[in-house]
Amino acid sequence: MPTDKRVRDYCLRTNLDLILIGIIVAGYSYHGVDAELAADDNTTTDVHHVDPESQAEVAVHAVFFPWFAQLVGIAVYYVLSRYARAIPFTAMMFLIGLAIGVGVEVRTTDGVDSVVAESVSTWMQIPGELLLLIFLPGLLYVDSYSIDVHLFLKSFSQLFVFAFPMVLAGTALTALVAYYILPYEWSFDLCMTFGAILSATDPVAVSVLMNELGAPPRLRMHISGESLLNDGSAYVFFTIFRARFLYELVPDVGRNIGWGEGFALFFRLSLGGMCIGLAFGIGTVLMLYMLKYRLSGEDSVAQVVLTISVAYLTYFSSELAECSGIIGVLFLGLTVKAFGENLINNTHLMTHFWEITEMLLNTLLFTLAGCVFGGMLVDSDKTSAVNEQIFEARDWGTLFLLFFLLLAIRFFLIFAFYPLISVIGIGTSWQEAMFMSYSGLRGAVGLALALSLFSEVYEITPDTVYRDFAAKVFFLTGGIAMLTLIINAPTCGPLLKKLGLVTPTDSRLKIISKYRLRMVQYSLTEYVSLLADERFCDLDFTVVREHVPFLRDITYEQLKAAVKRHKEQTPPRSYKHPNLANVLPYMNGSALDDENVEGEARNVNKSRDSSSGIRSRRTSLIHFPRLPSVRHLMRASARGSIFDLRKSTETKMEANEERLIFIKALRAAYHL
Repeated sequence: MPTDKRVRDYCLRTNLDLILIGIIVAGYSYHGVDAELAADDNTTTDVHHVDPESQAEVAVHAVFFPWFAQLVGIAVYYVLSRYARAIPFTAMMFLIGLAIGVGVEVRTTDGVDSVVAESVSTWMQIPGELLLLIFLPGLLYVDSYSIDVHLFLKSFSQLFVFAFPMVLAGTALTALVAYYILPYEWSFDLCMTFGAILSATDPVAVSVLMNELGAPPRLRMHISGESLLNDGSAYVFFTIFRARFLYELVPDVGRNIGWGEGFALFFRLSLGGMCIGLAFGIGTVLMLYMLKYRLSGEDSVAQVVLTISVAYLTYFSSELAECSGIIGVLFLGLTVKAFGENLINNTHLMTHFWEITEMLLNTLLFTLAGCVFGGMLVDSDKTSAVNEQIFEARDWGTLFLLFFLLLAIRFFLIFAFYPLISVIGIGTSWQEAMFMSYSGLRGAVGLALALSLFSEVYEITPDTVYRDFAAKVFFLTGGIAMLTLIINAPTCGPLLKKLGLVTPTDSRLKIISKYRLRMVQYSLTEYVSLLADERFCDLDFTVVREHVPFLRDITYEQLKAAVKRHKEQTPPRSYKHPNLANVLPYMNGSALDDENVEGEARNVNKSRDSSSGIRSRRTSLIHFPRLPSVRHLMRASARGSIFDLRKSTETKMEANEERLIFIKALRAAYHL
């Protein structure tokens, strides 16, 4: 027995793990009491002293909110997935968080305290850097690990254009809109920070929709790859201009970065983060190789724990080295995906774990953002929102104006770079460019950046003017994310269909048709073999074909071919004639005359007279609705076939194209 398993069994038998937890809690409590007694004995009173007991109680209450948010998220997911699939999950969680934030702040203002209010308030006061450390590594690793590395490398030149020149141009145009059009009199550095926040796109809602409708792989790569690299470049620009903005507030906190230093900082953040991510990625691949033991469940779990640990350590190390943690996690995920995926013992365990992690983080992030957003509408101590009318009617009008201006900027940027991106990489079409322009949603990363800026400004300065500026930035960012999720995301499906981006090609239809022929062949052969068994010889074919769709429209020729195939595959000594008496009445053709199935013909002749009862019983059953017209076409093509696919009349070019599409389908199915 392995050592770790013996230790675990020993802990279960003796409750040693619970005893250790009790010792730790007792030691912590003793330390808190000792500190309190020392403070009482001290003659000088420290005004900043915090009661350890109350501090521990607040820390315990802080655990409540994230799991309460997950429970609410499960209920919301159930309702939306069953009754309102068009409503995005993240948008609904943002609205619920907004209601929670308003309720908590109203109860706190009225002097009513509760565990829920304390827990939510604790999370709303978390520092900005800690918020980024909690949410970004997990979300970014999921996006980078889920990407198709082959397509990513083929389209890297296009994605580079999307990520750096286009993001910089979008940041500048959004800053100009904020500086000259928005009525807030922000400094240009704050406007550039605001533009960098809104440059990060989030394809979560659109990716699910494209997978359901079967959008082209090239379009999916452009949207997911652009979002992945956009997060890194937007964060680099956000870091530079946030430092300049904070220098306006407190010179000791921010930095007055010039043009030369800005370019140097940009390359250090991006290239440094890339090198750190590659280094951690190579180390992770080596450790995955050492844990490659597919017969061990413990090694599979250890590999999963390794990935999440390295994701957060990569982000922390990159930030500690004053590099971009987002780019570090990005290249970590790509390295593990490219070189370590075949070393993973249980790919399903790994995939499902990161899907769970993504749902947990997205649910908590959007709920927390909604709580902060709702708290700003009520909490006069933080934003003066109630007493000084910070959020007036013009702010809501400004939000809708900004939404349409950002949409116009997005269209302008995509089509301004269209002559370049259409001829490099894997190319693109004007329909795909149109959809990319409309589907540039804002989401998790932008909200996290705006939330961190709001928390940081509130922490370092008591100036209400700058606090109100940060509140307006978060208000507009949350509002834009909300509008894109409510307006753009549900309408992307009809736009995909209108642009013709989900219409299957002739080659894909041929593959589906041949797949159906293979399934009919397999199902019918297995059914014939079952009819040779005495236990199933009287099986009612009417019931069978209503439950097995592939057997509903079989022909006499297909049945005869299945009987022949069954006879060839069965050893002569164990071969038994299948009883086809319940099947032949549904066939359109004459009696069996093939010498290979003369035994079946004798069985049929004996029971042919009793088939009238079967015919009447067939008409008495409920008639199930037929499948759509596309499947009818595939059935029509299957009626005259006897499973010999080598007699196809397709050209060599069509055959090669079908092989390539089939290889892509296999690679996607087996994560190659």
